[in-house]
Order: sequence, then structure tokens, then C-alpha cells
Amino acid sequence: MALFMRYLRNEVQELHEDGVQIKFIGRRDRLSARVVQLMERSEALTADNHRSTLVIAVDYGGRWDIAQASLRLAADIQAGRVDANSVNETMMSEYLVTGHLPEPDLCIRTGGDARVSNFMLWQFAYTEFYFTDTLWPDFDRTAFEHALIDFGSRDRRFGGRNEEVAHVNG
Repeated sequence: MALFMRYLRNEVQELHEDGVQIKFIGRRDRLSARVVQLMERSEALTADNHRSTLVIAVDYGGRWDIAQASLRLAADIQAGRVDANSVNETMMSEYLVTGHLPEPDLCIRTGGDARVSNFMLWQFAYTEFYFTDTLWPDFDRTAFEHALIDFGSRDRRFGGRNEEVAHVNG
């Protein structure tokens, strides 16, 4: 956390000057007050920036995210703010801490790991994955370009079937 705090103290101003908005997702209740304060200052400083958004996951887990969203939705149903019969996937997504973000198109997993590791479980429903043995510190521009080329060659169907697959299996 000391490295994270140093990063926030030293780099946020430059990101702000570059028009980057910073958002944090994850549990804050298990972090120290000093860390939370730096995170909140970073978000407040960059709140009006719209050139790009940097989302940093701190003590985030996909299972936690779904559980906390479910609890918040249940509380709204119990309080009468939401009709239980109107609950659908879109509404549930809005209760997630990532509800304000677009769902990822591509997840690049470095270091040879071929798993999601409890990260963005709901949001990865239609995400494409790129796995590489390259370690994160060595993942450079060329490695990123390879991932993008691979991603660009894919037929994204978002859970559906394309006509060719439907015809062969028809």
C-alpha cells in the first residue's frame, strides 16, 4: 500500500493535467483512512476530466461485487423503491460498482495465467480473452499490438451464433 500511496501522491497531478479521470472500484471499508482519503482526493481532483478514464481496482473481487449489488438491490426492493418483478440483467448491472462503466471488450491476462481470478465476473460475460506467458513488467507496446491484432481477428457474436455456424449445425 505504501507504493500505491506514493503513486497517488506523485502521479495524480500529471494524470489530471492530461485530462484523465480516476475512478476506484472495490471495498474501501478494509483500507486505512489515509489510503481512502488519497483515493477520494484523486477522484475529486479529476472528476471533471473526460479525455480518458483510469479505473483502478483496489480490494476488488467479482463475487463481492455481485453480493454487494444484490444486497443493495434487495434493500431497494424492501424499501419499495424497486418492484421485484422489474429486476433484470440491466438493472442488476447498475447496482455493481462498475455500473457506470462500459463492459470490457478485451481482457489481457499476462504471466501464463488462464483464469479470471475473481475479477469482474459479471462484466466478463461477453469479453474476449487474450492469454500470454509474457509477464506484466515485460508486456510492452509490441506485446499489446499482438493482443490487439488477435482481438481484431475474432468474430464477436455476444452469445449468439453467426449464420455460418447456424447453417452447419442447422
